[in-house]
Amino acid sequence: MLSDHRSAAASRRVSPLALHTVTLATFFGASSAPTPLYRIYQESFGVSPVFITIAFAVYAGALLKALLVAGSISDHLGRRPVILGALLLEIAAMGLFLAAANGPAWLIAARIVQGLATGIAAASLGAALIDLDRGRGPLVNAIAPLAGMAVGALGTSALIQYGPFPLHLVYGLLMAAFALEAAATALTAETGGTRPGLLASLRPRVSVPPQVRRPLLLIAPINVANWALGGFYLSLVPSLVVAATGNPAPLTGGTVVTALMLSGAVAVYLRRAQGPQANLTFGVGMTTLGILTVLVGVHLGHVPVLVLGTLLTGTGFGTSFLGCVGAIMPLARADERAALLAAFYILSYLAFSLPAVLAGILVRSLGYGPTADLYAGAIIALSLAGLLVFRVKSAGVPAAA
Repeated sequence: MLSDHRSAAASRRVSPLALHTVTLATFFGASSAPTPLYRIYQESFGVSPVFITIAFAVYAGALLKALLVAGSISDHLGRRPVILGALLLEIAAMGLFLAAANGPAWLIAARIVQGLATGIAAASLGAALIDLDRGRGPLVNAIAPLAGMAVGALGTSALIQYGPFPLHLVYGLLMAAFALEAAATALTAETGGTRPGLLASLRPRVSVPPQVRRPLLLIAPINVANWALGGFYLSLVPSLVVAATGNPAPLTGGTVVTALMLSGAVAVYLRRAQGPQANLTFGVGMTTLGILTVLVGVHLGHVPVLVLGTLLTGTGFGTSFLGCVGAIMPLARADERAALLAAFYILSYLAFSLPAVLAGILVRSLGYGPTADLYAGAIIALSLAGLLVFRVKSAGVPAAA
């Protein structure tokens, strides 16, 4: 009784909605923190770009596994204990990152643990945000990860360029931030509840309701292209910027990555009231224009053009994501959405990770410039073909609000 009273009093002092929003953004900020460091790891370990993309891919795989297996455990154990568990796991991941300077195996281990922690956190924090505010919760769930990744990439780049201990400082600061968030979370009130059936919930449920199968198939090419684009940026773009411009400053590559995530977050907010078809059309158009501008920047070796192209690309990236989700999720009944979301995540995270590994292999044999040309051409072709098919074939598909 006394403990509950203290938690309630603490919750009045610290807004749970603000705390969970910041915590969710911090998790995704930490997920993008290694991106500006990948080039340093590559040089320190003497490994090829393939290893760097594998280190990126294992994170995506672990996150997906956590979402599928542990995504609903907060429905059974309560939000607060699961969020605390994810924070403790993330603190352990930061410890592994601190040891990652000693060898590549530590980096792989850190990324796996971080992926598991982020997947659990995304599900439990996302549910807690909707518990607290069903109106703003979904929007915060869409914007906070992108904003967090933008801050994580830019902040890490600045620390590398201007601070000491480039392979350690950012992880030490993040470890402290997660410890503070864990202490604050322990003082908040529970937003959910508990119910039996924990063991049964750990069995992944993946299914696509009959009424959603055709819309999901129609958006699949656009969705795959969109996530493949994000995977390329978060794994290889900082090294591409150095190769194209000859500018080794970490803040330069970090700024380009930040531009993608920041413009994506702004696009989600500004386009949130638009319908799926309008968002997909606008998103693919902006992505195509942005990628072409990025390629001009790569071949000219001109950083401002790269940033401008990435801002346009990010606008398309965020809007296309919004359109893909809006085209399928409203068509599912409430009891079908979790399994549908699991299927959507499988498609998305495979596209997020596997093409990036292929790009790492191509970089090894072709170099960064030609790889960027091929990768960009494939994304544009897949997006435009997907949009054409979607517009022609979506007539007769039930409208998604």
